Amino acid sequence: MSNQIIAAFGVFLLTLILVICRPRGLNIGLIALGGALVAGLLQLISWGDVIRVTQIVWNATSALVGIMIISAVLDQVGFFRWAALHVARLAKNDGRRLFIFTILLSALVSTFFTNDGTVLILTPIICETVLMLGFDPRATLAFAFATGFVADTVSTPLVISNLVNIMSADYFRIPFSRYALLMLVPSLVSLGVSLIGLNLFYRKDLPGHFQSDNLVAPYTAIRHTNLFHMGLAVVALMLPAFFVSASRHIPVSLLIGLAAAVLLTAGAFYRAFAVGHILRTAPWHVITFSLGMYLVVYALRNAGLVDFTAGLLARAAQNGLTAAVLATGSAAAALSATMNNLPATMVGILTIDAMALPAGWEEALALANVIGSDVGPKLTPIGSLATLIWLHELRKRGLDVDWRYYFKVGFLLTIPVLFATLLTLALVLS
Repeated sequence: MSNQIIAAFGVFLLTLILVICRPRGLNIGLIALGGALVAGLLQLISWGDVIRVTQIVWNATSALVGIMIISAVLDQVGFFRWAALHVARLAKNDGRRLFIFTILLSALVSTFFTNDGTVLILTPIICETVLMLGFDPRATLAFAFATGFVADTVSTPLVISNLVNIMSADYFRIPFSRYALLMLVPSLVSLGVSLIGLNLFYRKDLPGHFQSDNLVAPYTAIRHTNLFHMGLAVVALMLPAFFVSASRHIPVSLLIGLAAAVLLTAGAFYRAFAVGHILRTAPWHVITFSLGMYLVVYALRNAGLVDFTAGLLARAAQNGLTAAVLATGSAAAALSATMNNLPATMVGILTIDAMALPAGWEEALALANVIGSDVGPKLTPIGSLATLIWLHELRKRGLDVDWRYYFKVGFLLTIPVLFATLLTLALVLS
């Protein structure tokens, strides 16, 4: 093993450990940039690599920040609380029905507001709602886990549903409309298997009936009627705008940024919330974190990791498209579970790009890599940034999830969802 490989792996492992442990609450963006700086000082990456990685991540990270700003505005006007209260009332005092509706709501929010938006905004609201209903800690954990699980496993339907989706679609030039078309059925299968698995696992913890007397009317959650309706209109217009812009090669971050600017301007005009606070608390660290982690991974690529992984996938591809899709998705899931899904996605992207593939296979493996990087992180607590945020949110509310418990639930629920979704993708593509 060469000194370059040892140095690249050493920088990567140290950076990853510091990101997970966050000594003294250090910003993960600064940690990742620090790892990239060390890689540069060791001459594992060049300025050309910095430029190339920046070109890869700028659209995805900017889009994520924009979506989180839109989510924060909608949260300020009461949209998510309004939706959760509607779901609770639609359940009609049936605890199992409420569980199903909560999963569906989480999937819907994850589709349009990213998995990070779901765990940051919807998880606290769901926890508050079930506590208002008088659920015991076991039932509360079931609802919280369902929300966090679905946030990742059903973050596949649209390009904007997950940071890794945007990254992959950008790199392989997959149009918004084509991505949505190819991932529609696999995403529905992922949701269906998640629904079945969560209901089977938590069937004994869910209340049969509950009293909704303590719930307030949904309309009381709306803090500003004009902004509430404007927010709904902006979100409704965004989806068709994405489809139209795909043919004109307009970056999704530009449309999302425009929508965020409209809502922030309206909020300032109505004085409905502190615009400065929303801008200050936006996840700007995601930009530096993504850039830094991808540069650290690029050092691994320069050291020969991509050649090795490309060779392994090439052997699987000799057995046909289905085998290649399963191998790519499984490898992405395994890497995501052990090294976090952002660097794992980059490894997958660079590996697929380095392979000599038959016509149409590059797109197929890119989508398999997306599924593995979206679903696979649920195997471990460190698999995705969304999961780490979710665990932090639960701890703030006295729900401390033991890692052994997480590994047990994660393994039992994630494996069926992963392979069912990958097999469905292979069928759709073939």
